[in-house]
Amino acid sequence: MSKSFAVSDVGRHRRMNQDSVFASDGPVGLLPDLYLVADGMGGHKGGEYASSYTRDRLIEICRGASDPDPDAVIPYAFSMINAGLRAIAASDFRYSGMGTTAVCAVVVEDRLHVYNVGDSRLYILPREGGLRQVTTDHSLVEEMVRAGSITREQAVHHPRKNVITRAIGSEERLRVDSFTEILQEGDWFLLCSDGLTNMVEEAEIESIVRTHEDPAEAAGLLLDRANEKGGLDNISVILVCFGRES
Repeated sequence: MSKSFAVSDVGRHRRMNQDSVFASDGPVGLLPDLYLVADGMGGHKGGEYASSYTRDRLIEICRGASDPDPDAVIPYAFSMINAGLRAIAASDFRYSGMGTTAVCAVVVEDRLHVYNVGDSRLYILPREGGLRQVTTDHSLVEEMVRAGSITREQAVHHPRKNVITRAIGSEERLRVDSFTEILQEGDWFLLCSDGLTNMVEEAEIESIVRTHEDPAEAAGLLLDRANEKGGLDNISVILVCFGRES
């Protein structure tokens, strides 16, 4: 099944983009495609390095993997990247405390394989049905919501919203969440950093995607809308329509 996709990525300042993005609807090693959004942390230098290292090593590991199963390749790659970032941080104080969130997707036939660490997200917008978050945030406010101490609505504007509880590079033993979804022709999926979701409500994200058939136009409008609402953080978007020619 064909896919059409678009990527939008912008930093708050030209020299301060801590997000790294990769999107390929063609093979990466034995994987049929690969999509990634990584959002770095640990200061400008550390955050930018952590996210770009994650992107580059993920591509390298996927290209060299002998297993075509993304459930075997991606969690292994994330664990190797985690170990690599920790070793670099231990040997160079300039990178102490660095880490990165990551959300990754691979489409195998009609199955969407999703992997995440941190609070970068993947959403599905079915041809019929509403926008739905597939990933689970690894964040303090998400834990508070699950514990019942705050509501989902209160979490949206909570002052500790950006406190991450899990990140690549900060875990001695990394845990990677994985999900599988069945795609149908005309379904959309969206990978994004919190620079989008902290600025634009989910209902508006859905409305923009629903009313624009061209992924590039829709992705650009999502980025523009986040900037119009303040653009307080780096904004990265990968938007894919399943079953549509690029």
